[in-house]
Amino acid sequence: MAEAAGGFLEQLKSCIVWSWTYLWTVWFFIVLFLVYILRVPLKLSDNLSTVSMFLNTLTPKFYVALTGTSSLISGLILIFEWWYFRKYGTSFIEQVSVSHLRPLLGGVDNNSSNNSNSSNGDSDSNRQSVSECKVWRNPLNLFRGAEYNRYTWVTGREPLTYYDMNLSAQDHQTFFTCDSDHLRPADAIMQKAWRERNPQARISAAHEALEINECATAYILLAEEEATTIAEAEKLFKQALKAGDGCYRRSQQLQHHGSQYEAQHRRDTNVLVYIKRRLAMCARRLGRTREAVKMMRDLMKEFPLLSMFNIHENLLEALLELQAYADVQAVLAKYDDISLPKSATICYTAALLKARAVSDKFSPEAASRRGLSTAEMNAVEAIHRAVEFNPHVPKYLLEMKSLILPPEHILKRGDSEAIAYAFFHLAHWKRVEGALNLLHCTWEGTFRMIPYPLEKGHLFYPYPICTETADRELLPSFHEVSVYPKKELPFFILFTAGLCSFTAMLALLTHQFPELMGVFAKAFLSTLFAPLNFVMEKVESILPSSLWHQLTRI
Repeated sequence: MAEAAGGFLEQLKSCIVWSWTYLWTVWFFIVLFLVYILRVPLKLSDNLSTVSMFLNTLTPKFYVALTGTSSLISGLILIFEWWYFRKYGTSFIEQVSVSHLRPLLGGVDNNSSNNSNSSNGDSDSNRQSVSECKVWRNPLNLFRGAEYNRYTWVTGREPLTYYDMNLSAQDHQTFFTCDSDHLRPADAIMQKAWRERNPQARISAAHEALEINECATAYILLAEEEATTIAEAEKLFKQALKAGDGCYRRSQQLQHHGSQYEAQHRRDTNVLVYIKRRLAMCARRLGRTREAVKMMRDLMKEFPLLSMFNIHENLLEALLELQAYADVQAVLAKYDDISLPKSATICYTAALLKARAVSDKFSPEAASRRGLSTAEMNAVEAIHRAVEFNPHVPKYLLEMKSLILPPEHILKRGDSEAIAYAFFHLAHWKRVEGALNLLHCTWEGTFRMIPYPLEKGHLFYPYPICTETADRELLPSFHEVSVYPKKELPFFILFTAGLCSFTAMLALLTHQFPELMGVFAKAFLSTLFAPLNFVMEKVESILPSSLWHQLTRI
């Protein structure tokens, strides 16, 4: 929150500086014009009377021309600002203030370290052709009974949407059922249970199946939805492991006896992998992280082809908890491959490891003076890569947006994936000294360098245009969905737009009511000059008349 407040104060400082600069520039030209008109060696009282006479001689046409010219100039500035923003993603005036004015005022450009981050290599040839808005099961999804339902009991809000739970129901039917289930009574009951929409009906069906036989999928359902604590869920999963392992071994012996046995073996394999993975996640939740890491490694060795479960993302999170950064790098070297689909976990974990090497000694002030070292350049490039893949994550890591419980399904490069990543990895970023500071100093600059509009892409395939719609269906209604590449309008575009509108309105009113607007203009100028008149009268009464006469001549 402190870093976010600091960024806001920097923007506010820049806005105030440029507002005052604009106002004082206008005031300077007004005074310069009056001095040019009234450059006669008269006393102050004579100058003031001359000013009054000059204002009284101004015709309504002068006010019409003045306001019209001001409106035209403001409109041209607005058009130029908007064109520059559409092309480069930032305000020209703001960029000039950051690059030239802020250093003169003692500030530092936090984004200067990004100026050299423009190399793309041969990444264009490595873009992946994937289907847009493919929804993936969240590798770190929570337990419904022990975590999601407890949130509902405390807050009264539903953390999961109907669309998300419907996708989970489809996953359960795909992984935990097969065509031969009707031959076994317990499995036939569970086949109907996975289609039930009512949670109580599903739980009752699971208990009914267990009365008939030791059914692994029934234990899974109870562990996921009925258990109110992680310890209870772990106990039920251990019972499910005992039943599932027996079914797996029996079906393994018969898998080559026909397509029916092949499908049954595939289903039993999915059940066994799911149970072992959830047991590892239970151990991780209960603080037995080393045990969880061992279980995950064994599972990945036993079933190396089941990459669709993305177990390596669970392993990365557990290794980061142990601060085993060398092991994390080894896992990344295996899975951060160009032929494999990327994820926020892969990209941001790689950025975290690069940032860890330099973040404890990184200083924006020093970097702006001496430039970036090779290690700092690598860290900035890694952050650029991560931000381009998923630009929603930094606001959650920097706590500029509040976190919610992650959904059971995520959209890669979407807000749902950002929530799922930050929910578990925020603590790991906080543990690395200076990592969040480096992210704070660089992510906004890299965000402005991300290809715009959507059809472009530097490091990855073009950003899908349907992510907002899919995220709104995956995330609860009380959460404000983050939208990309919707870039917020800079202050100066809004300022010039307001200035243009105001002067255009004055020009219209002056054209319609010239006499009335002339009276208002004279009254405004008189009020504006009143403090100056008061000060000058005091100065005139104090200074000798001969000295004041010489000053007016100068």
